[in-house]
Amino acid sequence: MSSDFLVDFPGLGIHDIPINREAFTVFGQSIYWYGLLIASAIIICLLLSSRAAPKFGLSSDNIMDTFIFLIPMIIIFARIYYVVFEWEYYASDLSRIFNTRHGGLGFYGGVIGGLLTIILVAKYKKMQISKLVDFLVVYLPLGQAIGRWGNFFNQEAFGTNTTLPWGMYSNETARYLASLGGNYDSALPVHPTFLYEFIGNILIFVLLLKLRNKVKVPFATTFAYLGLYGLLRFFVEAIRTDALFIPGTDLRISMVLSALMVLSALIYIPVSRSLMEKYALRAELVADNSSPADSAAATESIDETVSDQDTTAAEAVSADSSDDFIEIDDNKQE
Repeated sequence: MSSDFLVDFPGLGIHDIPINREAFTVFGQSIYWYGLLIASAIIICLLLSSRAAPKFGLSSDNIMDTFIFLIPMIIIFARIYYVVFEWEYYASDLSRIFNTRHGGLGFYGGVIGGLLTIILVAKYKKMQISKLVDFLVVYLPLGQAIGRWGNFFNQEAFGTNTTLPWGMYSNETARYLASLGGNYDSALPVHPTFLYEFIGNILIFVLLLKLRNKVKVPFATTFAYLGLYGLLRFFVEAIRTDALFIPGTDLRISMVLSALMVLSALIYIPVSRSLMEKYALRAELVADNSSPADSAAATESIDETVSDQDTTAAEAVSADSSDDFIEIDDNKQE
């Protein structure tokens, strides 16, 4: 089988890596790395979250039920998001909307669909929304990190020209840059932005794991993700060559949403501190005025009460930003 791409990392002395978009075939049907990696990311996140759920007062069945609805909603919303901002391309042939083999999924659309699904599932099951969202958001950057390798196999979503040692070059980067013209040089390597996001998302995943174990304030883990990923994506998006723009402007939609994510996280910091102080004070009062057995029970009760009362404020902040923020991403893995 001939290779779709030959990839070089000239600065590292690596040349002619054969890369195929297709992983294998099943009964004559092509299975592409892009879809295979997304499916693998979902399965890995499901297994890890199901295993950890009991430690956080959640059942594996609840996690499984959530994923049943989460998976299709993420894909649908991610596709809608991408099509909306590339409508000129799809309007000429509506059948293209249903062809996702060449990418075309917007990460932020997927997050919007995912958050809406989690909220609806939590309400239906009468679960605490913040508890479910804070638990599951930890696995989002892990899924993103795995999925970003789909961009590598598609040779898409890369950056501008660079002279850094890890700059990447292929026949596809050359073809794409040549089609753009302008200040791009199709003969030079480009930033491997998929690699930047992979490394960044793995670091975010590790940090969120630690934060989730220590901080019990509603939505603290969620807003930590928004701030950390928003910061990462803002700078990566600045060097992408395939950005989506707000119609009629020169503003990159992902940079705008990333900035809003970081801003929402910064706004929530004083809110979370206030909630932490209130929680600590009430827990201390209960400990001073109760027997050890009663204190444990009362503290558990306070945890629920503080969370239920203060979640309203947190959800208000989250609601303001959720419409704005929320890759899976593509060739457009946006």
